Amino acid sequence: MLKLSNAVELADWEIDISQIRAQGAGGQNVNKVASAVHLRFDILHSSLPPFYKERLMALNDQRISKDGVLIIKAQSFRTLELNKEDALQRLKELIQEAVKPRKARRPTKPSRSAKRKRVDKKTQKGKVKALRGKVQL
Repeated sequence: MLKLSNAVELADWEIDISQIRAQGAGGQNVNKVASAVHLRFDILHSSLPPFYKERLMALNDQRISKDGVLIIKAQSFRTLELNKEDALQRLKELIQEAVKPRKARRPTKPSRSAKRKRVDKKTQKGKVKALRGKVQL
């Protein structure tokens, strides 16, 4: 059971965790032991509220397929248990980050003095550039 908030929890049957062999350097042990973890979570067929599902599917994340399956690979640690905890923690953080309320953006425009300063700097820079070049004798 993965608790996301006071009202939202994910059951164990919704999260599919499989062992795989880790990639990369690590000596002989990495080739023998399957300590890395693939976590699969089907967003569309989960018990999450519709608001959570919409927000997760709207994310532009390469770990989420078009079918709505989230895949997290955890191989940072040497033990299977720590990699499982890491994958579950990353899933929890991703879901919580997706449903966090976004701050409304208010369109602004620069003040009149800011516009004037910008134009003055541009003309000054143009004058400096005009002075460059060969000297006329």
